[in-house]
Amino acid sequence: KKPSIHHSNQYSPILINRNIKNNSLLNTGSYRHDALCAKKSTFALNLTRYQCLPSKRADSKVGIRWNSVSTGRHVTSGALPLDQVIDSPDLIVQAAPPDQNLPEGTTIPKLGGIVKVFATVTYPNYILPWQMKASTESTGSGFVTLDKTGNPCILTNAHVVANQTFVTVRKFGSSTRYPAEVVGVGHDCDIAMLSVKEQEFWEGVEPLELGTLPELQDMVSVIGFPQGGDNISLTQGVVSRIDVQQYVHAATPLLSVQIDAAINPGNSGGPVLQDGKVCGIAFQNMPKGENLGFIIPTPIVNHFLEDVKNHKEYTGFGTIGVICQALENSYMRKSLGMKPNQSGVLVCNVSPVASNNAEVLKKGDVILQIDGIKVANDATIRFRDRGERITFDYYAMNKFVGDKMKLQILREGKEMEVEVEMTDRKFLVPVQSFDVRPSYFVYGGLVFVRLVQPYLHEYGEDWYNTSPRKLCYKSIFGDMEKPNQEIVILSHVLTDEMNFGYSSFANYEVKEFNGVKINNLKQLMDLVDENKESFAKFGLDQNHVIVLDREVVEKHGSRILEKHVVPSSRSIDLLKK
Repeated sequence: KKPSIHHSNQYSPILINRNIKNNSLLNTGSYRHDALCAKKSTFALNLTRYQCLPSKRADSKVGIRWNSVSTGRHVTSGALPLDQVIDSPDLIVQAAPPDQNLPEGTTIPKLGGIVKVFATVTYPNYILPWQMKASTESTGSGFVTLDKTGNPCILTNAHVVANQTFVTVRKFGSSTRYPAEVVGVGHDCDIAMLSVKEQEFWEGVEPLELGTLPELQDMVSVIGFPQGGDNISLTQGVVSRIDVQQYVHAATPLLSVQIDAAINPGNSGGPVLQDGKVCGIAFQNMPKGENLGFIIPTPIVNHFLEDVKNHKEYTGFGTIGVICQALENSYMRKSLGMKPNQSGVLVCNVSPVASNNAEVLKKGDVILQIDGIKVANDATIRFRDRGERITFDYYAMNKFVGDKMKLQILREGKEMEVEVEMTDRKFLVPVQSFDVRPSYFVYGGLVFVRLVQPYLHEYGEDWYNTSPRKLCYKSIFGDMEKPNQEIVILSHVLTDEMNFGYSSFANYEVKEFNGVKINNLKQLMDLVDENKESFAKFGLDQNHVIVLDREVVEKHGSRILEKHVVPSSRSIDLLKK
């Protein structure tokens, strides 16, 4: 007999499925169950909470079915008296619809390998580099997978654990947080690998399998712990674009997948699943766009894992150290002696510190092919087999530092083949400086530091407009011309009688010391330590000069350090060297 169902707004929504002579009756809403008394009735929870009143018939039997979090399979309690199945008015479960209501081909996500990451983060103070800022707490998401040696590990975003001092993780469905260790981190690709020593953590955890790069219009699921609650969240979206995009964390252009699912703070590091396999890692969104999220695709994830395996540490995505220009203008191609069937990109600059590539490639060369792959005039190459195209830099992204590539080039109208080597990325002014303390050197109250972009970030979110103009320009457009080259600046002056009158030279670049050109902060420190002349002369930008008396500094320099509570005249990294 069909049971009567009464609506009641005070109860949480559930999904009731009732089979009557092979005819499926599906009702959705908020219900009271006091009338659900027919034998062999089956109902399944769709959300997480319901209230069930005692059955009118004590001999009624009912089976409860739900989705097991640990195994991903359906579990049925069997035919039990309703009073025995539910011991209290409230029952908390993880539920799923019955099998017959799932669309064909649907894969139930395995949530047992999803973790929430808790990080205590302490950022350096770049203005007072001997100090640290107050610690803050942050959270993110992660998942368990296998590294390239077959051992389980946790992957998350590098920006979740950047500048961390303590990290813990909590498995989905668990109430225990386990201390974790960062064993590998790639800030350029925004991926970090964590490990947990407690064996109890790994018990019952089934690692997620890495899949392949999704296709356009593929449906994917984003799983994690975003802001707005403490429980797990699952959102779905469609792959809308695959392209090379800039990764915000370290401003590195790498392959990225755009989806229309919401990725909010806290989702970072969580897996993006397609057919039960990981097709990417959620990592950033577009604040001014609606439902625009970006994920790190599995080719980038596999590159990170292979790099850690091969080099025992992360070495990063390499480059051949060239700046190129598209050749879409026909007159430009004609002036370079290109034939109608030739296409490529113009080499505008070759970094002098990029291995020996500066001896192989020259300004004015035209790159026609990379390892036999033809480069188009718009600086793209063929991507996959669906007619897609992508910037030619993508090919180099699949290589490792030290790998070699063969380039077919056009030089002064003649075709030739050259071999170039992938080298690590080098910046005159580093874009990021995570997990390291700032370098500094104090002499006579003059605070010298190495210029990095985070130093300029101390001027606020609008640092591009509020930071010193020359330093900002060099941080964006400056090129390294010599190995180990740095921009050394006078950060500020700890005012004292011996340096009185020099405070206005804060944020000036240091060019020379006693007539010797400065290449980096370590060299400046060594020159000052070895100075035997009566005066210490610092040549600054725009030909300004600062002069200190060497004997006065040696005799009273410690007074300034004590007055301003500076623990050492130089940073730990300079002391080690």
